[in-house]
Amino acid sequence: MPAPADATRPAADMAELLPSLPLETRCPPLPLRRYNGFWLPESVLTELPAIHARLRPRPSDVFLASFPKSGTTWLKALAFATAHRATHPPSDAGHPLRRMNPHECVQFMEMDPELRRDTGSLLEEFEQLASPRVLATHLPYCLLPESITAGEGAAARRVVYVCRNPKDAFISGLFFVKKVSSAYGAGASAGARAINLEEAFELFCEGRVFAGPQWRHVLQYWEASMRRPKQVLFLEYERMLRDPEATVKKLAEFMGCGFSKEEEEGGVVDEIVKLCSLKELKNMEVNMSGGNQAGVRNEAYFRKGSSGDWRNHLTPEMAKKLDKIVEEALQGSGFAFVDDAIM
Repeated sequence: MPAPADATRPAADMAELLPSLPLETRCPPLPLRRYNGFWLPESVLTELPAIHARLRPRPSDVFLASFPKSGTTWLKALAFATAHRATHPPSDAGHPLRRMNPHECVQFMEMDPELRRDTGSLLEEFEQLASPRVLATHLPYCLLPESITAGEGAAARRVVYVCRNPKDAFISGLFFVKKVSSAYGAGASAGARAINLEEAFELFCEGRVFAGPQWRHVLQYWEASMRRPKQVLFLEYERMLRDPEATVKKLAEFMGCGFSKEEEEGGVVDEIVKLCSLKELKNMEVNMSGGNQAGVRNEAYFRKGSSGDWRNHLTPEMAKKLDKIVEEALQGSGFAFVDDAIM
């Protein structure tokens, strides 16, 4: 018998279970199924059993987690540049981030296998990577493999999570979806034909988006960071923008590769911040003209990289509605999103 749809561990026969899960087709670019309280693409759910069974974390591994469009690209760049600064000094003209998009440097462990049909198993590729490995995921905390979430002390694996104000996450996500829908073959579908702001907003408020509900996704990682602060580092995008240098130092300490006094005095932290800045990454040739196997252009991953842009798109009534939904969902948890107005 298939595992129940609210089971924490993915069913081994997920392909058989999928048709029985609630379906959402109105949110481009991919159809979503609701599993364990979250909406995820069928391709991601299909891969879950293999990820749980075959992923073999190493002690030095770092897993970057996020809800989509919450600072993922920036976090990938910062973590990669920090972890590999001995091999690739940030000032090097040939630094990987000057030749590849951050999503190539740090790959998602649940990436759609259909987009990799010519390159073999992603898990096999991970095994070939030299330590320290930096991997990424949009999976909610409850669906991470136990090989990541279990263990204490030396056996524990490190997870870095970045969260963003839900209103900005929604707007950023909407712009991204409009850019990439055609690349995923969704441009001509009924669900992706021309989703407007109002339709997309209602879906977001209902949590019917990739990895949604957003606030539940964030809350699970925040609670994990409260329970296991040495294993889960919780970052807030708005505070990262305010003090990126402090963020890089905190990130390095957490990953086990803190900066030496000589490095700090030598300006290595500043060089990493500059290399990974939106302005720098956005204007690199690879990010202005390159793309991935799915046909998504690298420039789609870079927009404003700011806080509070939702004010240019949401009406006061829309903002109030989402604020109320989030406030009620988080009531009693002890967590609250950063108010970008006071940052």
